[in-house]
Amino acid sequence: MTPINQHKVNNPNNKILEVHNLVAGYIPNLNILHGCSIHVCVGEIVTILGPNGAGKSTLIKAIAGLLNVVEGHIELQGKNITGMETHRLVREGLGYVPQTENVFAKLSVAENLELGAIHHRDTMAETREKLYDLFPDLARFRNLHAGKLSGGQRQMVAVGRALMASPSLLMLDEPSAGLSPKLTQVVFQQLLKIRDSGVTILMVEQNAKAGLQISDRGYVLAEGVDRVTGDAQSLLHNPEVGELYMGGHGKSTMENVVTATTEVSEPSNGGDSA
Repeated sequence: MTPINQHKVNNPNNKILEVHNLVAGYIPNLNILHGCSIHVCVGEIVTILGPNGAGKSTLIKAIAGLLNVVEGHIELQGKNITGMETHRLVREGLGYVPQTENVFAKLSVAENLELGAIHHRDTMAETREKLYDLFPDLARFRNLHAGKLSGGQRQMVAVGRALMASPSLLMLDEPSAGLSPKLTQVVFQQLLKIRDSGVTILMVEQNAKAGLQISDRGYVLAEGVDRVTGDAQSLLHNPEVGELYMGGHGKSTMENVVTATTEVSEPSNGGDSA
């Protein structure tokens, strides 16, 4: 497989992203994050977990330049990017895939991908062919309107558009939202391919078990603060993590509460079909 990006090796001493004591929110004087700190190393998949309202999406939106940062700072590859405009962050190597409205439904798959390469016209054709090799469905449906694709396929179009800018770090907000368990597995296997191609990944995910299964590390947020961190497998068995998800009641591990969490996040019709 031809790498999309030059980064290949997970080096625990090589931090691609550092977030220090971040305070941010949507409304002045009503912050959602209250001093949140995380880091991501080159070559990792890191998942941000937490109960509803914990500040997960707020965190990556703040990193992506979509929210005002009140305090703290953010570094990408050693450069302070706090408050930087989103289009400049793309040039700095940051890709972001929002949870909803992340494709242009009336445009073809190929046209969606081209929009992602607006700052990389000279390498657009080459990068697009690499993406087609990585995701055969994108090549197969290149001339089809994105709105006619399944939920899982639309998600890969959104991811592919972000990859067209050749990011060093790709951030995703709830990549499994609205998908059936089968399509969730398909999308997550594709994320592993992206990581193996040389792109570091940071994602927010409500489906804790599925997210941790493909991750190197995770963070659990509660009330706008990073409460627990560790390697992915240890988080599944950590009683403190289960307590945070259950609102501080009981001593369940994540494995015991993940079924209830998944049932809440899945649509009643079982999600999109393949």
